[in-house]
Amino acid sequence: MELIEVITSKENLNNAYKKVVANKGAGGVDGMKVEELGAYIRENKDEIVQSIRNRTYMPKPVRRVYIPKDNGKQRPLGIPTVLDRVIQQAIAQPIIEIYEEIFSEYSYGFRPRRSCHDAIKQALEYLNEGYEWVIDIDIEKFFDKVNHDKLIQILREQVNDSTTLNLIRKYLKAGVMENGLEQATMTGVPQGGPLSVVLSNVYLDKLDKELEQRGLRFARYADDTMVFTKSEMAANRVMKSITDWIERKLFLKVNATKTKVVRPTRSKYLGITFLKKGSEWKVKPTTEKKKKLKQKVSEYLKRNKAIARPLAETIKRVNEIARGWINYFRIGMMKRFMDDFGQWLRHKIRVIVMRQWKTPKTIYRNLCYMNGKYKCGFDHESIYKVANSRLGWYRQSGMNVVNFIISPTVLETKIKDGAGLLNPLNYYLR
Repeated sequence: MELIEVITSKENLNNAYKKVVANKGAGGVDGMKVEELGAYIRENKDEIVQSIRNRTYMPKPVRRVYIPKDNGKQRPLGIPTVLDRVIQQAIAQPIIEIYEEIFSEYSYGFRPRRSCHDAIKQALEYLNEGYEWVIDIDIEKFFDKVNHDKLIQILREQVNDSTTLNLIRKYLKAGVMENGLEQATMTGVPQGGPLSVVLSNVYLDKLDKELEQRGLRFARYADDTMVFTKSEMAANRVMKSITDWIERKLFLKVNATKTKVVRPTRSKYLGITFLKKGSEWKVKPTTEKKKKLKQKVSEYLKRNKAIARPLAETIKRVNEIARGWINYFRIGMMKRFMDDFGQWLRHKIRVIVMRQWKTPKTIYRNLCYMNGKYKCGFDHESIYKVANSRLGWYRQSGMNVVNFIISPTVLETKIKDGAGLLNPLNYYLR
């Protein structure tokens, strides 16, 4: 079978449709939603398949949106229409099967059964083998600068089907719609569609093969590449030659200020950095990632918004944020930070609880009730002083009476609707 026949086969298209529906996501420039897609495909399936096979299908431009980056800048995304997402997914599936047998063992981004954790573990393995000089390669605006002709040339080595290559080129040239204006795309693979991550791996596989051919130790996740050497001299030599190779062979620009040779403790990779404990290298979250976690929780717990929500809803959302962060960074050493974060989080929740009780009378009554129920042992005078304190909410909620009565155990107990506050330290240690 020609590859285009595999792409447009009923089974492949059905699998692609199911994945797009499962991922949900926003609509593209035509406004069609994922929920409307099934009916549209049933009505127009034959016409869509025929137009793809006879090369008359024309993808719509992607819708430009921006998401904030850690450094305060914005990352541009291109959101294809839901129909184009299905077709891109249908193209990506057989191409992934072809390239999975070819891709490097040290490439970890957007591949089946591989993750950020695998890339980080590989980096740790190199460090513990004595390769303690790190070359951090930063490709400037990679997804925006991929050369279309070079990409098609690389694809042609494995994808020997002109109709498929024609369709891929159409997606590369589909253009971008921003503020009602359509712009042509001369370079790049817009992030946001299922095809972009596959094509980026295909493009950078040439870099992987070059590094392997030179016998270098490296780990790559998407466009984040780190190379490891045993000496600073070797690292500087490799950085210079690899930078030159990337610019000459892949027509990409290497960021001269961000591409550098560093010691592991000064490097940052996928949100982590390295530290040496005894004779062994370990990882921990970067300071920036810790700050970002607190900022995200603080933003959600802004008092005027938080006190207007049911406490159970607030706790469920905070738990989701904390669990997601801990699950990602769980391979890192962060026991002390988890303990500090847990204390900080409980204090923030106590402030919300006190604010929701509002009046000194209600605060006094509720604290007395909980004092008796949980046998905290405070006298009524101590509780009365807290309830009628003229200190601000933040300091009032940090007083011993409040900390002991609204204890971690109480907060972790199912409060309402099955919501108990997550203990970050216990969750991390588990």
